[in-house]
Amino acid sequence: MSEYLIRFLVGGLLVSLFSIIGDVVRPKSFAGLFGAAPSVALATLGVAWAEHGASYVGVQATAMIWGAVALACYSIVVCQLLMRAQLGALAATLVALPVWLLVAFGFHAVAG
Repeated sequence: MSEYLIRFLVGGLLVSLFSIIGDVVRPKSFAGLFGAAPSVALATLGVAWAEHGASYVGVQATAMIWGAVALACYSIVVCQLLMRAQLGALAATLVALPVWLLVAFGFHAVAG
């Protein structure tokens, strides 16, 4: 239970910090980029480091990086489907979901 409390407090503090950074940075579209994801990742890595050590955190950080690359590939495909194929948002996200899965599990197979 204390791990969740620490993660909640550190994550909340970091969300607030990144929110302030997002307000200062131009354009405002970057505000969401600095919102939840980096702060939750940092809080998770901090708790993992305190409980499991640096080697464990290295593995987790690598997995987060590969997940981010897979998400970027997925996002590019969704944008292309929305703009070029004129699909709706739900259809584009569902059609592109296998891209995320292939890239993520591909990295896992190669790196794992």
